[in-house]
Amino acid sequence: MNITKEQIDDLNAVVKVAITKDDYQDKVDTILKDYKKQANIPGFRKGQVPMGLIKKQYGKAVLVDEVNKLLQDNLNKYLTEEKLDVLGNPLPKQQDNFDWDQEELAFEFELGLAPSFEVPLKTKKAITQYKIVADKKMIDEQVERIQKQYGKLVSKDVVSKKDEVSGSVTNEEEEINTTAMLEVDQLKSKKAVDALVGKKVGDEVTLKTKGLFKEDHTLASVLGIDKQRAEKLDIEVTFKITEINEREAAELNQELFDKLFGPDKVKSEKELKERIKEDSEKQFEQQADQKLLNDVTEYFIENTKFELPTGFLTKWIQMTGEEPLTEEQATEEYEKSEKGLRYQLIEGKIIRDYDLQVQFDELKEFSKGFIRQQMAQFGQLDPKEEELDSIAARVLGNQEEVKRLSEQLMSQKLLNLYKEKANLKVKEVTYENFVKEVYG
Repeated sequence: MNITKEQIDDLNAVVKVAITKDDYQDKVDTILKDYKKQANIPGFRKGQVPMGLIKKQYGKAVLVDEVNKLLQDNLNKYLTEEKLDVLGNPLPKQQDNFDWDQEELAFEFELGLAPSFEVPLKTKKAITQYKIVADKKMIDEQVERIQKQYGKLVSKDVVSKKDEVSGSVTNEEEEINTTAMLEVDQLKSKKAVDALVGKKVGDEVTLKTKGLFKEDHTLASVLGIDKQRAEKLDIEVTFKITEINEREAAELNQELFDKLFGPDKVKSEKELKERIKEDSEKQFEQQADQKLLNDVTEYFIENTKFELPTGFLTKWIQMTGEEPLTEEQATEEYEKSEKGLRYQLIEGKIIRDYDLQVQFDELKEFSKGFIRQQMAQFGQLDPKEEELDSIAARVLGNQEEVKRLSEQLMSQKLLNLYKEKANLKVKEVTYENFVKEVYG
C-alpha cells in the first residue's frame, strides 16, 4: 500500500491511496474459505461447495468490505502519523465505473485542513468584567421578604393596602374560574387598589387584567393559565373576596436566624445582613462570570481572523448528513454553523497553547461541589465526605454526566485563564444596574 499527499493550498489537500492484491488477498481468501465451510447451497453438501461458486457469489462483496477496512484503518493511521489537523472527515472523490478487478486499486480523498493562527489573550480592547454588589436597598428588601415569608397571618375584616386577599376569580367568556390570593402591595393598577381597599369578605370587585400587577408574570400564576395567553389577555374578571389577612412581620430574633441558617450561625441583624450580602454576591458572581465568558468568546470570534476551507466543509455537510442536501441547503447549514466552528478552533488552540487539561481528581472534586450545593438546597448543610464520595462515584459512572461536567470544568479553567491574562476592566455595579446594562 502506498499513501501520498498532494497539497492544493493551505487549507485543502488530496490524499492518494494505492492498494495492490498483496495488501488484501490473503484476508479475502481466508474469509472465503470460512464461507465455503459454512455455505448451504442447494445441490451441495455443507462444506463441499466449489470455491469457484463461492467466489462468484461472495467474492466481490468480501473484496469491497476488506478494501474499505484497509482504507479506513490506514488513512486514519496516516493522518495521525503525519499530524494532519483535519476538519470533518476525509471525503472520497467520486470514481465512475470503478473496476474492482484491477491489479492495483487507486483511491483519492479530499481533506479540509485546519488553519494556522494565533490567539493573543491580551486583548487590544479592554473587556468589562462586572463585579455585582448587593446594595443597602437590596439587602433591606431581602430582610423584609424574609420577615414577611416567616411572619404570621392575622385575619382582617376590611382590606388595606398591606393585606393579602383571597377569593374566586371568574370570567365566563374566557372560561376562567379559579381561586387566587392577591397581595395588594404587588398590584400596579391604582384603580385595582382603590377597588379593593375598604372591601369586606363577600364583596365583589371588577379588575382589568392588563397592567394589573407590578410583575407581568404574576397574572399567569394567579389565573392559572400559560404565560403566552396571559401576555395577550386584556379582559375584566370578577374577584369575590373570601378571606382577608395581614401578614405580621416575623421578629428578627435568634429563633428566626437559627431557622434560616442553623443554630448560632447568625446572631444579630447586622450578621444577617452581612450573610445576605455575602450569599447574594456569590450568586451574582456566577452571572457576572457567565457574562464575562460570553463577552471574551464573542471578542475572540470577531477579532481572530483566519480562513476556513469553506468549499470542502460545505461539501462535507452535503454528503455526510442524515439526509441528502442540495448545495444551497448545505451552504445554508454551513453559514449557520460557521461561528460555532470558529470558536471550537479558537478554544482548542487556547487549550493546547496553555496545556489546559481536566484530570479525574479535579473532576471528582468539581462534581462534589455541585452535590454540596444541591444538598444544601434541601437543608443538608454539612454532608459527610464519605457520602459525597459515594454520590460522586455514581455520577461519574454516567458517561453523559462526565461529558457535561468536563465541559463545565474546562469552561471554568478557560474563565480563570481569561481573568489572569486578558485585558479586563472591572466595573462595580448593583444587580439592578447590571440587568439594565446587560439585558436592557
